[in-house]
Amino acid sequence: MTTSTKCEVTLSVNGTRYTRLIEPRYLLADFLRHELDLKGTHIGCEHGVCGACTVLIDGKTSRSCLHFAIAVQGSEVTTVEGLASETALHPIQEAFHQSHALQCGFCTPGFLMTAKEFLAENPDPTESEIRLALTNNICRCTGYANIVGAVKLAAKALREGNPANERA
Repeated sequence: MTTSTKCEVTLSVNGTRYTRLIEPRYLLADFLRHELDLKGTHIGCEHGVCGACTVLIDGKTSRSCLHFAIAVQGSEVTTVEGLASETALHPIQEAFHQSHALQCGFCTPGFLMTAKEFLAENPDPTESEIRLALTNNICRCTGYANIVGAVKLAAKALREGNPANERA
């Protein structure tokens, strides 16, 4: 019989602190989905290539399928569930909605999180800067035009102080 050694991990996720006893090999994506029931972080390629599992770790985009949960002990993790308030979509989410910037939606959480970090660093991007920022996220359904347009619309909304939830 094999016994598994579990480790205690404490993370702040979307502003709430969680402590769980987990196996050291548990990936952050699995921790979010199975321990915290946050299903917005999608698992696609499991190699860090597609971007579907993108979250923010201490404000920086990261592929949650490439990190062990224990390795980000004490970090602040933001998932797509952490963007909206209870009453309003985040301006980036609203822009994706208004721009019809998704089809199946599988890749959308990764694009949203990538756009969040990108727009925090570059509030007035050009189209080519947006396209470059999104190169690490793959969408199999769209031609990316509406996604790029949505990021441009979100940038404008954020610059103009959109009254929607602007948690940064």
